[in-house]
Amino acid sequence: MRSRQLIALTTLVVAALVALLAVTLASRHNSANANNEFDGSLLPSGVRAPAFSLRDQTGRRLSMAEYRGRPVIVTFLYSHCKDTCPVEARLINQAVQELGSPPATVLAFTVDPAHDTAASVRAFLRKEKITAPFRWVLGTKAQLAPIWKGYAVTPQRTDEEHMARIVLIDKRGMQRVGYPFDQTTPGRIAHDMRLLARE
Repeated sequence: MRSRQLIALTTLVVAALVALLAVTLASRHNSANANNEFDGSLLPSGVRAPAFSLRDQTGRRLSMAEYRGRPVIVTFLYSHCKDTCPVEARLINQAVQELGSPPATVLAFTVDPAHDTAASVRAFLRKEKITAPFRWVLGTKAQLAPIWKGYAVTPQRTDEEHMARIVLIDKRGMQRVGYPFDQTTPGRIAHDMRLLARE
C-alpha cells in the first residue's frame, strides 16, 4: 500500500514539475515576443537595402526609395522555377494574408533576367494563386547584379540553383531580418513584420 502511495506521489510531483516547466517556457516565449525579439535571424546592423529604379511585371517603374516608412518583404525568384520558388511565393502570400489590411508589399527580384518576362511572371503568379501585392522586379543582368550583391544572393545558373532567401526591410530601408528557406513559415514572417511595423 505504501509503495503505491509513493508511486502516486512521485507521479504527481513529476506532473507538477512538467506543468511548471511548460508554463515557464511559455511565459519566456511571450516575454521574448513582448521585448520585440524576432523569429527570423537578425542581420548585421547598418546594411541598407540596395537602391534601384526598375520596372515590375506590369511595366510600372518602382524604386526602393518609395517604400521608405513601411516594412517590405524581399525575395528572389524566377518564373520558370518548379521547386523552391513556388513554395516560397506561397509562404509569403500566406504571411501577407495573415497580416491582413493594409497588405504588406512584396518585392520579388528576378534571378533569371534572361528568361523572366512580364508575361511569364504574370503566368507564374496566376498559376500559384498569389493574391498578395507582389511586385516582381525585372531588368537586365547588369542592372540586377548590384542588387544580388547587396543581398548576398547568387542568381540562377544552368549549373547551379539560385539562393532561396527572404529578407525583411525596415521602415528606414535597412535589411533587418532574414530566413533560410528551410526555416521559413508564414507565421514567422507575419510576426516579424508586425514588430517592424510597430517600430
